[in-house]
Amino acid sequence: MLAYVFWHAAAEGADAERYEQALVAFQRSLRHSPPFGFRGSTVFRGETPVEGCSYEDWYLIDDFAALGVLNEAAVGRGHRTSHDDVAHRLGSGTAGLYRLLEGEPSANELASCSTATWVARGIGTKQQEIGTLLGDGLEGRGASLWQRQLVLGPAPEFCLHSRECPAGATRARLAAGWTAKTLTRESLFAG
Repeated sequence: MLAYVFWHAAAEGADAERYEQALVAFQRSLRHSPPFGFRGSTVFRGETPVEGCSYEDWYLIDDFAALGVLNEAAVGRGHRTSHDDVAHRLGSGTAGLYRLLEGEPSANELASCSTATWVARGIGTKQQEIGTLLGDGLEGRGASLWQRQLVLGPAPEFCLHSRECPAGATRARLAAGWTAKTLTRESLFAG
């Protein structure tokens, strides 16, 4: 499973409540008429790993082919009006593509996790196999470990969804040069 993750903020001066209503309307449109390979989506409001962004959308998809289908469907027949409504209120955004390493979350289970621990590698540090270590202690409904595959802007290497920071992401267990930041957020939509 892959997740297209979109971090974004409303345009300056945009009404936050209307932005959120438009955002949820688009998500409902996708849920009502899902593209092939689409497994659901979750929208969070709160802290994100991207400065200036206060919303984080997770689009769960089967594979890279499903990403292309989702891309076309989002602005295609049946979804264009709701997509354009939220897009016109968008201020800034960036995205990344993540691959599931551990767990088997649905959109609803993902939404049940109030924290996301983002783990990043420092500049100049070596890539290490830390996925197994990060997943240590990761359990519970919706808990999952994701690794970055592609980015369209700044994005941390790993994300752990859970109800609390798992043991594998504690400062004492991370390799030199790696950092972990646990952020809290609120689910606005899951489906």
